[in-house]
Amino acid sequence: MKVRDIVLTVCETILKVAIIAIIAMFIYKGALLAYDYGYRIFEEPAMAAEDEGREVVVTIPEGMSAKEMGQLLLMKGLIRDEKLFRIQHALSEYKKDLLPGTFTLNTNMTVDEMLKFMTIAPETKEE
Repeated sequence: MKVRDIVLTVCETILKVAIIAIIAMFIYKGALLAYDYGYRIFEEPAMAAEDEGREVVVTIPEGMSAKEMGQLLLMKGLIRDEKLFRIQHALSEYKKDLLPGTFTLNTNMTVDEMLKFMTIAPETKEE
């Protein structure tokens, strides 16, 4: 074997190992991100602790999409991630029962609690 062939083989092996390491790193990072996002779909905590919450008035018009609702709740400081809200909304048992109206939500409510709260007609809520 010539020295040139040995050097090329070593360089080729190093390149293959580097490419495999980079691919493995991307798969690992992607898996961590997917797990975190998947976990947050069902276990996303409220924006504030129970004793630190603040009330926020939100008006949901007739026919508002989940995307628009997510943007509104994000703007009002009730959720952290609008895209995550859309997934939570799509998986919620309350999505078909949401009512339009003006609701007083709290930053210590989870998304599921907010969606459940928005299924009760505004005028029938107890203060």
